[in-house]
Amino acid sequence: MELPLIPVEQFQSFLVCLARVGALIGALPVFSGGQTPMQLRVGLAVTVSLLVYPVVAPYIPAQSFHPVSLAVLVTGETLFGVLVAIIARLIFTAAEFGGTIIGFQMGFAAANVFDPQNQRQIALISQLQNVFAILVFLALDIHHLFLRAIVASYELLPPGGVDFSGEAVPYLMTLVSGMFVLAVKFSAPILAVLLLSSFVLGILSRVFPQLNVFMLSFPINIGLSLIVMGLTLNVLVTMLGREFNALSDRFMQLFELL
Repeated sequence: MELPLIPVEQFQSFLVCLARVGALIGALPVFSGGQTPMQLRVGLAVTVSLLVYPVVAPYIPAQSFHPVSLAVLVTGETLFGVLVAIIARLIFTAAEFGGTIIGFQMGFAAANVFDPQNQRQIALISQLQNVFAILVFLALDIHHLFLRAIVASYELLPPGGVDFSGEAVPYLMTLVSGMFVLAVKFSAPILAVLLLSSFVLGILSRVFPQLNVFMLSFPINIGLSLIVMGLTLNVLVTMLGREFNALSDRFMQLFELL
């Protein structure tokens, strides 16, 4: 049985679609980690591209590209896909950084674990916060939002129409600065309790000089932090849900700036 011949122009336009979709899927926090096999990521990117291509094909320029111009266009599409995924990764980075602050204050500064997603050592509480954020991400079906964002991006920004010299980069820097503010919000309840605990222990050290406050602070801070983390899980879920639901507006704003 002979295989059907695919026109060169159609294959080139599919490569342009695959570049944007593959970069977006490959940079998502759930699929970008080292624990996800490369074969799975490539297969998922190709499958999604095949499903999306009939919808976005009218927005791709129907012409025969020169190899150099095709390479430039594919590179621009890849950068655009990564840029969209970075906006979502900032939320996970904020959750991880907030966990680092909590772990340092509660006495887990030396307790690091290997993060298979980022292939590096991170704080224990950071890994807990990161996994929790991924579970909320999947529970709220936010990964479906990226499929809709792919189609919307072709309607607003067809291939070749992306301009990185505008206000997109300053807007991304604003989101990065907001990541640190979000990390402090994630860790604020635990930090407030630990500050109060340090204040009480300081008073006790003055009242009872023979009390070993340094050794006593470790179990107290760890216990209080774990209790407050358990009591404020609903608050963390609400904050993560609010940030994830705001991704669609951030995507649209990014598309307008590009």
